[in-house]
Amino acid sequence: MIPAHGGRLINRIAQGEQREELLAAAKNAPSLTLNAREVSDLEMIAIGAMSPLEGFMGSADLDSVVKNCRLANGVVWPLPVTLSSKGGSFAAGGLIKLEDESGALLGVLQLEETYAYDKDTEAQGALGTTDDKHPGKQYLNGLEGDYLAGPVWLLEMPKHAFANDYRLTPRETRVLFKHKGWKTVVAFQTRNPIHRAHEYLTKCALEIVDGLLIHPLVGETKSDDIPAEVRMKCYTTLLDGYYPKDRVALAVYPQAMRYAGPREAIFHALLRKNYGCTHFIVGRDHAGVGDYYGTYDAQEIFGQFTTEEIGITPLMFEHSFWDKVAGAMASNKTAAATKPEDKVFLSGTKVREMLSNGERPPVEFTRPEVADILIDSMASKASV
Repeated sequence: MIPAHGGRLINRIAQGEQREELLAAAKNAPSLTLNAREVSDLEMIAIGAMSPLEGFMGSADLDSVVKNCRLANGVVWPLPVTLSSKGGSFAAGGLIKLEDESGALLGVLQLEETYAYDKDTEAQGALGTTDDKHPGKQYLNGLEGDYLAGPVWLLEMPKHAFANDYRLTPRETRVLFKHKGWKTVVAFQTRNPIHRAHEYLTKCALEIVDGLLIHPLVGETKSDDIPAEVRMKCYTTLLDGYYPKDRVALAVYPQAMRYAGPREAIFHALLRKNYGCTHFIVGRDHAGVGDYYGTYDAQEIFGQFTTEEIGITPLMFEHSFWDKVAGAMASNKTAAATKPEDKVFLSGTKVREMLSNGERPPVEFTRPEVADILIDSMASKASV
C-alpha cells in the first residue's frame, strides 16, 4: 500500500495508561480554547491525516512552508498548520489543555515554542494574496497573539453529530481498501453536492483504478456554502442510485477549508495519500474562491514537484458540461458540440436561484433526487 507522506503514518491519539496520565497532568495546566479550524487541525494531526506533522508548526517550519512550500527538513508541505495563543501568555516547556468552544477537553499541547509571524508574509506565501477580502486572510486577521508550537496528544475526538457513521481515520480507510482488494484508489475532494459534471469526472477516474473514495470536506467552510449535513444526504442518495456499490466508498474528511487554491490542491492530495489513496482528482479551480486563482492553476502547481516528492498521482480534468449534440457529459477534449449554445453550463449563482425558488435545475446539471434534497433544505432554511 502507498506509504504515508514523510514515510510514516503518525498516531497522536492517547490511549490507556498514557491517556490517564495526560488527563491527570492536564488538571493543573492552563487551558486554551481552539477555534473551528484548530479543532479540525488537531484531529487531523492526531489521526495521522497530516503526517508527518506531530503537532502545530514551529517558526522554522512555518517560514519554510510559506517561502518554499516545504517543511524545514525539505519535505513538500504547502500550507501552514498553526495554533494561535488568542492573546494568552504561556511558558515554553509546559503543558496546555486544548478545549473546544463548549469547554470540552480535546487534547494537550507540549509547548516547545512561542513566536510571532507576519500575517501579510504568511498570506502572500500561502494564499498568493494579501487582500483582506480573501477568506483566508480574514481568518489570519482575526487571530490574536503569537503562535504556539509543539507536539499534541488527542484525548477525545471532536464531535461530528451528522457524520459519525462515515468517520474513518487513515488507518481505517487503509484497512477498508485492503479488505476490498483495492490496490489503486482515487479520492474525490468536494465541499459541494456532486452534480453531473462531478459524477462524470469521478466515473472517468473509476475506469482506471480499483476504487473511488468520495471524501467530502466537513470542517469549517464559508457561511454561504451548503451545510455538510445536507451534502451528506446528497452523497448517500447519489451513491445509492447511480454508482457501483462495490467500487465506491464514502467517508468524511474533517478538514477546514483554507480556500488557498493551488497550494490547497497539493495539500488535499498529500492528505489523501495518508488515507491510502494512490490517485487524486484535480478539477477546474480546485479550492478556489472569487477570482484569486487562474482556472487551472491548481493543476499546474503539481508540475513544480517530482512524482517521488508528491507520491500520489493527480488526475487532471477540464471543465465538464452537457453536450447536447452527443446527449452526454463531456469536456472540450471529448465533446461533439462546437457551438456554445450546444454546451449546457449552469453557474452556481443560477442554480442557487432556481433551488431557492423551488425549481429543479435541468437533469443535464444535477440528478433530480439531489435537487429535491437541496430544495427541501433551502425551504427549511427560509422558514426558520
